[in-house]
Amino acid sequence: MAALAALGLAGPLPLRAQLYVPNQDDATVSVIDPATRRLLRTVDLRRYGVGDNAKPHHVQVEPDGSAWYVTLIGAGKVLKLDPGGRLLGSVALEVPGLMALHPAKDVMYVGRSMSAVNPPPRMAVIRRSDMKLLDEVDLLFPRPHGIVVHPAGDVVYVSSLGTNQIATVGVDQGELRLLTVPGMAHGFVQAAVSPDGRLLAVTAELTDSLLVFDLANPLVPKLARSLPMPDGPFEPVFTPDGQSIFVTALNANRVAVVDTRDWSVSVLPEHAGFGQPHGIALSPDGSRVFVGNRHQLGGVHDHAGGRPIGNGTVVAICIGTRAVDTVVSVGRYAAGLGMTPARRAATAAPGSCP
Repeated sequence: MAALAALGLAGPLPLRAQLYVPNQDDATVSVIDPATRRLLRTVDLRRYGVGDNAKPHHVQVEPDGSAWYVTLIGAGKVLKLDPGGRLLGSVALEVPGLMALHPAKDVMYVGRSMSAVNPPPRMAVIRRSDMKLLDEVDLLFPRPHGIVVHPAGDVVYVSSLGTNQIATVGVDQGELRLLTVPGMAHGFVQAAVSPDGRLLAVTAELTDSLLVFDLANPLVPKLARSLPMPDGPFEPVFTPDGQSIFVTALNANRVAVVDTRDWSVSVLPEHAGFGQPHGIALSPDGSRVFVGNRHQLGGVHDHAGGRPIGNGTVVAICIGTRAVDTVVSVGRYAAGLGMTPARRAATAAPGSCP
């Protein structure tokens, strides 16, 4: 577990932000300019030696924009590329799923996809600079899926789709604690931590709820409340001020918003751009959220893609007005979005979308 205590990062000034959209049925990644909401290019992953069934699932981006990472469920790899699409490295990993980058150390953490009948019950630890697999942490529960790092960098949270359990893993010492959440099977999908590090939000697809945990002690989350969500809550994201949580609801074709000041829940109006909303990302200036939509038939975790009924879409939502302002067509089965991380203090004025 000493590998968890990797050296810190240093990098150049931030590059222009880009939004990366893995198109799981196409073995491609669409690249969008979040400022103009225009499609810049499409990266064909087959040029790097993977097949049509590579299934790109999730993207994460270096804080300075110098590199991005994509998990390939079908190819069993995690790739590292530069903003122009040049391959910088790769590592083999069985059914990699969601990822989280450490905010200061040269490591990333990778959970597992649900494609395998019995995916490994382990979290992978990869050194980002050379894409070396440093460790695989046994989480003691099946189907690790959701994954997020506390903004202070001390703790990694991993949630299980198979049991009502959340693991907290200490970054430096590797200490593992398990939290068991009471009630019927929740099916935890993904997690997010508030910018101030005080709250952990976890989507529960089977109980159509968002569970919010108090992180007064980051190593010991305490369940504070359960909020009703539309059918199939999938991925959450906090706004930079921490006052709202946007949540995709895959089965309902809707997006919900939680006001953390009074814990009220509202659901955005229907829109033609919404079709199995899956991934979600925050613009670097904090003015918008971007939602990736699959537009295919099949179940929540049908990673074979079902039968596509149209290209995927990325929908840009103005946070201040909660209105859709742009819909961008991408490839088939738009999955887990990745973007240059938002700054903690949003530069956009409240209610404005430049």
